[in-house]
Amino acid sequence: MADDERELAVQAAIAGEMRLLDPEVRASPARVLELLDPEFTEIGASGRRWDVESILTVTSGGSVSPESPVKVSEVTGAVLAPGIVHLTYFADNQGRRAWRSSLWRLTETGWRMYFHQGTLAG
Repeated sequence: MADDERELAVQAAIAGEMRLLDPEVRASPARVLELLDPEFTEIGASGRRWDVESILTVTSGGSVSPESPVKVSEVTGAVLAPGIVHLTYFADNQGRRAWRSSLWRLTETGWRMYFHQGTLAG
């Protein structure tokens, strides 16, 4: 895989991640579903395990408000294999800081988040 292909893959995953943090996108189950893999799972910063259905319940409930958007920093990405990107970053939201880690995979319908984990940071 050429360096420019790797960079495009990482940028596509970052763009998807940022869309999932956008309050307008989160308010639309259809838009969230476009970004989540059907086999999506998450281990949240609370330790709770989530799937597509439970995430849709939370995101459509306005868990990220436009008045206090998630602040993202230190975003890094790596192509683990063709069609698989791993992202890590810090997310600050309403006084909570967490390390976030996501796996994105390329599907027939575009890049979709396959796995996500949040770990509270001091």
